[in-house]
Amino acid sequence: MGRVAGKIALVTGGASGLGFADAKVLVEEGAKVILTDIDVEKGKAAALEIGPSASFIKHDVGSEQDWIDVVNKIDELHGNLDILINNAGIVFMSNPVNCTLNEFRISNRIMSEGVFLGMKYSLPLLQKYSGGSIVNMSSTASHLGYPMIAYSAAKGAVRSMTKSMAIYCKTESLLVRCNSVHAGGIETPMVQFAQGRVGEAPVDIPAQGVLPAESLGTPNDVARMILYLASDESRFVTGAEFLIDNGLVVSPAY
Repeated sequence: MGRVAGKIALVTGGASGLGFADAKVLVEEGAKVILTDIDVEKGKAAALEIGPSASFIKHDVGSEQDWIDVVNKIDELHGNLDILINNAGIVFMSNPVNCTLNEFRISNRIMSEGVFLGMKYSLPLLQKYSGGSIVNMSSTASHLGYPMIAYSAAKGAVRSMTKSMAIYCKTESLLVRCNSVHAGGIETPMVQFAQGRVGEAPVDIPAQGVLPAESLGTPNDVARMILYLASDESRFVTGAEFLIDNGLVVSPAY
């Protein structure tokens, strides 16, 4: 307990999946968390489930004005921001041939532009006092060749922007770190959709022990890495990328 005690955290896409798991773990370890999402009903329910240290703000991460408003609201309520988790995402299963320009633009609006806007407008508040940590949710799609071209393009941009922000903060002597997390298959509503399992019971994944090669991970497998990167335990870590994929990227192709 207490690994992020007293810190203020913003988690985008916090209504479900990885964002909800991130927010829950951060609260369990002492943070006050602001969840944001476009789904108001689920967002409010998620904050209520997590408890009094969690709150919710409606937020379209692709909207510049929404980012300005959310950051101003956090400043008004808390006067500080220590942790930014850029998690909000979307996936279209479109390949390079059948992907529409609209799907490509929506994907990049949310996951590329949304991350850019989040870093841009949160930075003044993150550096206001003792410094802060930005964690950008990318994907193994930034390392491997997946057919979902819009998703891959956006996640590749997140990987590059993370390093840009990390080095900018270093060269400008800003006490803000920035790292990216690249998850493989995690049992979330997004992965269930991608695998055509919407409405089916979640896959049963053991809570403990090493997982077999074909296994999906759990949201908590990612949230524990988020917690480390959000905490002062990772104070010497910036501009790095963390693969949470059960060895997928390093596995040889047969």
